[in-house]
Amino acid sequence: MVGTFGHIMKHNGVTGLYSGLSAALLRQITYSTTRFGIYEELKSRITKNSDNPAAAPGLLTLIGMASVSGFIGGFAGNPADVMNVRMQSDAALPPHQRRNYRHAFHGIVQMTRTEGFSSLFRGVWPNSTRAVLMTASQLASYDTFKKLCIDKAGMKDNLSTHFTASFMAGFVATTVCSPVDVIKTRIMSASHAEGQGQSMVNLLRDICRKEGLSWTFRGWVPSFIRLGPHTIATFIFLEEHKKLYRRLKGI
Repeated sequence: MVGTFGHIMKHNGVTGLYSGLSAALLRQITYSTTRFGIYEELKSRITKNSDNPAAAPGLLTLIGMASVSGFIGGFAGNPADVMNVRMQSDAALPPHQRRNYRHAFHGIVQMTRTEGFSSLFRGVWPNSTRAVLMTASQLASYDTFKKLCIDKAGMKDNLSTHFTASFMAGFVATTVCSPVDVIKTRIMSASHAEGQGQSMVNLLRDICRKEGLSWTFRGWVPSFIRLGPHTIATFIFLEEHKKLYRRLKGI
């Protein structure tokens, strides 16, 4: 991680650290909005149709809802995710190998022209698998940890509880998704020629043969540094947003 950071700073300066910002924002708009929206809607419907509306859905029910939400969100956010991976990896490449996308929409247009529309969904299966794992481990674990904090630890439904539950959810999500993140990044960053004929199974076999099992948690620390604060900020914002919505609606 330190070597990559130094290489980017040396050749691109501070701006290189923000390569792919537009793609990252587009990804959150498409991917995160879809999965959070579907998850909350499913949870609301199941709670309303339950014999005991006051009771929270069980862990298996939460995992099921989160998995469906994540799968749909993975498809919705895949084009932006491809751009995000490519634009971020550009900063670490020599100048003659860079794609030089100006922003996410420019990259989508260029990629569609040169590699076809289907290229926008390159890596969609590992990405959707990762989205299922991410949403299940992040959203379902957050609701579970929050319930444990309130019911077992005697904490109140406040900011400290939301912070604690979201921190633990970020830890779980990073650990569960680490192997899939490695595979997804390698597939999406590959060029058209490199990606042809390389299935996810073949890629997995090649990685295991060359690198052993250590690849599964390669990059865990930078992933947690990114995902931990992101998870905490996301759930704290979501809780405050729901609180404001209920106050405005008189719920």
